[in-house]
Amino acid sequence: MTRKRAVIIGAGPAGLTAAYELLTKTDIEPIVLEMSGDIGGISKTINYKGNRIDIGGHRFFSKSGRVMDWWQTMMPLQTMPARDDILTGRTVPATGKDDADPEEVNRVLLIRERLSRIFFLRKFFNYPITLNWSTFINLGSVRLWKIAWSYILIKIRPISEEKSLEEFLINRFGKELYRTFFKDYTEKVWGVTCSDIPADWGAQRIKGLSVKTTLKHAIKSLVRKDQSIEQKNTETSLIGQFLYPKYGPGQLWEEVARKVQAEGGTILMHHQATTIDLKDNSAKSVTVKDHRHESELRIQCDYLISTMPVKELIEGMGADVVPGHVQDIAAGLIYRDFITVGLLLKKVLLKNNTRTQTMNDIVPDNWIYIQESDVKIGRLQIFNNWSPYLVEDSSNIWLGLEYFCNEGDELWSKEDEKFIEFAIQELETIGIIHGEDVLDATIIRIPKTYPAYFGSYNRFNELRKYTDSIENLYLIGRNGMHRYNNADHSMLTAMAAVENIRSGITSKDNIWAVNTEQDYHEAKAEPELRN
Repeated sequence: MTRKRAVIIGAGPAGLTAAYELLTKTDIEPIVLEMSGDIGGISKTINYKGNRIDIGGHRFFSKSGRVMDWWQTMMPLQTMPARDDILTGRTVPATGKDDADPEEVNRVLLIRERLSRIFFLRKFFNYPITLNWSTFINLGSVRLWKIAWSYILIKIRPISEEKSLEEFLINRFGKELYRTFFKDYTEKVWGVTCSDIPADWGAQRIKGLSVKTTLKHAIKSLVRKDQSIEQKNTETSLIGQFLYPKYGPGQLWEEVARKVQAEGGTILMHHQATTIDLKDNSAKSVTVKDHRHESELRIQCDYLISTMPVKELIEGMGADVVPGHVQDIAAGLIYRDFITVGLLLKKVLLKNNTRTQTMNDIVPDNWIYIQESDVKIGRLQIFNNWSPYLVEDSSNIWLGLEYFCNEGDELWSKEDEKFIEFAIQELETIGIIHGEDVLDATIIRIPKTYPAYFGSYNRFNELRKYTDSIENLYLIGRNGMHRYNNADHSMLTAMAAVENIRSGITSKDNIWAVNTEQDYHEAKAEPELRN
């Protein structure tokens, strides 16, 4: 009997998870098409002169036990600190053997402390906002009174129907706290006002967070601390620790790719899916452009699993096949793009005033949300604090300056050298660095990083109805579903798709159910995802 074949578009977390699940749970042959030369999608790690960049920051944490176990199957958990390097977090294999295989030493997951704070009024505030004395002092009595009063008012008379992200946030935090800590930053990220963003975004990204949950977490933290890495009883936005590959997220996905190929799967790099051949309500083949050899080939498929942007997928199906209204919806989907500037420095001006020990006496944050309105930078990553191994020379400080933009706009189109100069000036403006301390810099542009919940998104269900009707087509992942999924959400959609294929389930509802309710629909979806 001829072995069935699944073509998987994209070698990011969703695509690679689907390939591995197919190989280990079915006899279906996966062929993964990746248009770039990198493994991991936006979860890749970029190596610049030995200094590694994590695009957007990827904390390996999930409320799904299946995902947590899956990660640790790929790379073992590292638990024993090195004798002479406890402060930096440098570690040895879990076995603790001095003569361990070098590959084993490097291929591990570290346990890292989570700290993110907001930089506002040239001061630090905990993120999410913590109602403690430091917050009260930084805000001042007048602003604090306004925040308390507006919160009381919204609890007395809440907005009955949340149509926008603005209304979603005001209902949970009050108008003054929303204006202080949410409005400007969110609009910096998305480039539109919060009143133009549907409430769906908040329902997915901060669904369980509120003043009430923040207070409960603060009280529980005083009494006892959840020491388990699973942190099952902790709201996702409030977790205290996470797993992280020693050399960045791309290291784990490169390991998954290696295992996929070792199990007999195929990964074709620099191969771009351009045309989808549909017939009798089914995807029959994919036309692929091989960018290395400037040639085309057609790959027959029994199943098609797509993580490519929905807009491009619909275009590839052809105007003579796809209904006009579906083409219009796809054409109207909007994405937000992303730029990271990597800065290598001798020192920064942000000194550590916490109880946490750090190298170079720098602040212990993984990343810092820049709330200041006089600069365009959105977030600042401190790669030393994600993993000390991301930095070639541990005496230096390696920063990632993150900007949100639209492909082709003023920020996106700046020349590299001018953008780097601009970024350095921004950090000088808000008192974080001195320009003369910069040793080196690089810039990376990533298109279609964030699928937006405006544009034609309010009609997305019409598009979904059409793609769901194609029996052997499965949309998974962030761009594949045009949904702001984290890596664990993307993995769960891949697992659900493979389970449907294996079980002969034609409905795609369980795939779309991932990341629509608190705890990622774990109670409903996981019985269908059993091994």
